Amino acid sequence: MPHHKSCKKRMKTSEQQRLRNRKYKSFLRTNIRDLRTMTSKEEALVQYRSVMSLLDKAVARGLIHKKNADRNKARLARFVQQLG
Repeated sequence: MPHHKSCKKRMKTSEQQRLRNRKYKSFLRTNIRDLRTMTSKEEALVQYRSVMSLLDKAVARGLIHKKNADRNKARLARFVQQLG
């Protein structure tokens, strides 16, 4: 247990942030999974654009590393291009 008032607050805010990050990462993974299951190229392109935005926002928030996002973008772009 924390001994200082500021440490008590820090624990509370850290927990809130952890839950927020967990929710956002889960949302990101779900969108990526949905894109991977698509069979129509037109629908996949629309979903692809939104997933790219989500990946960029995740990098900006510090949830994932930039190279991780770049790798995901490249793989998803290749997947969308192979749909036909």
